[in-house]
Amino acid sequence: MKVIGIIPARFGSTRFPGKPLADINGTTMIQRVYEQAKKSNSLSNVVVATDDERIFNHVLEFGGIAIMTSSNHQSGTDRCREAVLKLDMAYDVVVNIQGDEPYIDPKQIDLLVSCFNNEATQIATLVKRITLLDDIFNKNIVKVVIDKHMKAMYFSRSPIPFSRNCEEQQWLQHAPYYKHIGIYAYRNDILKAITELDQSILEKTESLEQLRWLENGYGIQVAITELESIAVDSPEDILKFKL
Repeated sequence: MKVIGIIPARFGSTRFPGKPLADINGTTMIQRVYEQAKKSNSLSNVVVATDDERIFNHVLEFGGIAIMTSSNHQSGTDRCREAVLKLDMAYDVVVNIQGDEPYIDPKQIDLLVSCFNNEATQIATLVKRITLLDDIFNKNIVKVVIDKHMKAMYFSRSPIPFSRNCEEQQWLQHAPYYKHIGIYAYRNDILKAITELDQSILEKTESLEQLRWLENGYGIQVAITELESIAVDSPEDILKFKL
């Protein structure tokens, strides 16, 4: 099974323009993500997909592989699809690696890819058990409910499941809650199919692209991780990594 890791990297960002080139202890964020991804045992190759020549040239300078893609993509998934089309080699599975997690653990990537040992897996993602009550009610943390076959049933910014018969302070003891870790992998043919879908009502309502896939009948396999990396959303977040 040939697996490629693609790191979508835009220069434009409302909260943090130029984020991929931000310096973290002497190394840019995009280089850190790239080098972490290269440590994965599951990836045959790692590529940065960008719409900006500054990022493109920087990746080449540190010895990485980069592909120029359109500036019109609405999501990293769409950017991954274009990058795959421009590659010389065909891959069975495509891993969409977040470009704003400079210390992503390669074991997370390996765990995600292991989901495709099951030939029925179309799309895969990771979740982590929620242990803090406040996280259940945090709208910025996407929650997911999974079935007995470890497939995602629904994703939401709201608390799910809703524990009707107990006080909120007891919800963690009443049912398992999971937060979504935003890394995806897709079989190549499925990636093509889902990027050709129109936006769905649920996707627009929650602003979560994975709901488009569920709403159109695609299965999302889930693996539970104990690991969690820190994402950079604003310049202030860089301070979390300062030595």
